[in-house]
Amino acid sequence: MARTPGTTEPNGVVVNDADTPNLPAMADAANALAAHSLAIANQFGDGLPYERERTVNEARFYMGTAAEAMLETGKRLVQIKENEAHGEFERIVVERLGLSVRTAQRMMSTAVKFMSPKLSAKAPTLALLGKAKLFELMAEDDDDLAQLSDGGSVAGLRLDQIDRMTIRELRQALRESKENSAAQARLLSDKNDRIDQLDGAISKLKKHVQAMAPADVATEMRTEVTSEAAVAEVGIRRLRAGFAALADHTGEHGASHGDLMAGLLCQLELAIRELRSEFGIKATPDGNAVPEWLRDEPVTAGD
Repeated sequence: MARTPGTTEPNGVVVNDADTPNLPAMADAANALAAHSLAIANQFGDGLPYERERTVNEARFYMGTAAEAMLETGKRLVQIKENEAHGEFERIVVERLGLSVRTAQRMMSTAVKFMSPKLSAKAPTLALLGKAKLFELMAEDDDDLAQLSDGGSVAGLRLDQIDRMTIRELRQALRESKENSAAQARLLSDKNDRIDQLDGAISKLKKHVQAMAPADVATEMRTEVTSEAAVAEVGIRRLRAGFAALADHTGEHGASHGDLMAGLLCQLELAIRELRSEFGIKATPDGNAVPEWLRDEPVTAGD
């Protein structure tokens, strides 16, 4: 049997201020925030309401403009310095331009750097990074900076990555890159010194063995080569302590040393492959001095 619709009307819910004691305060806070936002828009935003993306893009535009203005100022400062006496130049910088002498010197150095023949056409692109980051990039090579502008990298960082970094992060990345480069240069120098020592030892050995019997020569040469291999092995195993220290540094400070470590191992592996290729050395010793291609083929059942 079907139910008949009820005839009772639903009761309406009436909400008053007593039921929502915090509502007036929330409304007042919202009104105050809106008024504050409007005041900020009128004072700093040319009357336009705040929009994050538009405001961030405008900020980046003016940062680039400021950097370009700094470069142009630096160019004028160079002209003033080259045409005025030393004391008069400093007086103009401090009294008429309101700059410190150190700031003026940095601006001139930056202008000379980024207005060089290799970088003058790239300066507008690099200027988008802002003047503070241009100061940090001052020590980098002109060719590297030109490549950075064209989509390459400096210290392993592309232009968009540098743009997103803070000044502190960029400074740290550039410093660590220089430290890694210096470490690689020291290792290369040590390797070259070691090669020179080995060449000298080999030259002496050749003179020493000329008067010896062939069997004695072979024994002495094998002993010498074995000794050198042992020294090389010890050197390689000593890398473990250095790699462990780099790994600890990464864990504590977040700095990556992976490229340096990989590069060092690649150098060692390349040197071993070159030796193996040059002298046709077997992959592993098998106790058989006869080349594999001259050995008798194994006899199989049925042959």
